[in-house]
Amino acid sequence: MQATSTVDHPEAPPAVKSRSFKRAFGDVREAWDHRELWGHLGWQDIKQRYRRSVIGPLWITISMGTTALALGLLYSVLLGAELPAFLPYITAGFIVWNFILGCVTEGTDVFIANEGLIKHLPAPITVHVMRMVWRQVLFLLHNLVIYVIVMMIFFGTLSEPYRMTQDGPLQPGLSWTVALAIPGFILLAINAVWVSLLFGVISTRFRDIPPVVNSFINLVFFMTPIVWDASILTKVTKGSPEDGAWRMWIAELNPVYHFVEIVRAPLLGHTVDWHHWAVVGGFTVVGWLLALVILRNYRARVSYWV
Repeated sequence: MQATSTVDHPEAPPAVKSRSFKRAFGDVREAWDHRELWGHLGWQDIKQRYRRSVIGPLWITISMGTTALALGLLYSVLLGAELPAFLPYITAGFIVWNFILGCVTEGTDVFIANEGLIKHLPAPITVHVMRMVWRQVLFLLHNLVIYVIVMMIFFGTLSEPYRMTQDGPLQPGLSWTVALAIPGFILLAINAVWVSLLFGVISTRFRDIPPVVNSFINLVFFMTPIVWDASILTKVTKGSPEDGAWRMWIAELNPVYHFVEIVRAPLLGHTVDWHHWAVVGGFTVVGWLLALVILRNYRARVSYWV
């Protein structure tokens, strides 16, 4: 039998390189096309976790409420803040932080935890990331119940211009700008996908990454203005006012602060500075470029590494 080649059959499709940005984009696009799959799996994760519980997912809401109440009472006294203004600040900050925390910690383990599905389910690896992010979105929606309750209790204070501390900046109060939290959260979720892809792939190759991230994330929490207000950094007891401006860089150089602020500030009726959106936009572009490079080079190896 005489061998033939693709030269003799010009209609034969050319071979697709295993490492190409087309494959990387295709993985993300196919994962979005499988949204019914990861959407269903995300719901099942919630049901499975609270299958034998009496009140089920309401434990998520109760846990968030008790944590926000306890820390709000404590830090309002320590920082000399007004409780009707500071407790909503703590609550909104914790809701956003818990979403970020869940996406980062579970994102590093997303492919390792889904080893069986990756090896037996013919689906893009981004599906597992989408499933995890969707699960965290459901957690956040449960936690928003606490936000609504707190807003109803302290609406009289937050509906007008107010200060969280006696010397703090004057905030305009709740208005139609609360709708800006929606695009802010969409940006947050988009970034959660690339973070999980990037760290998830790296963690399958280097298993030391998850414990390192879990240890480092605790430091990030205390360095991020969540239980404290960034405006206290500008208060100086000694030196010139420039010293206070320099201290503000402690918060500004923390990227998590900007991600929290684009969602928390509209929810509380605070003014959102444009530079928060600029920083988040920059991280979105750079982060997705890095994630696509990782997908291009190592997407096919994940099933072997897990």
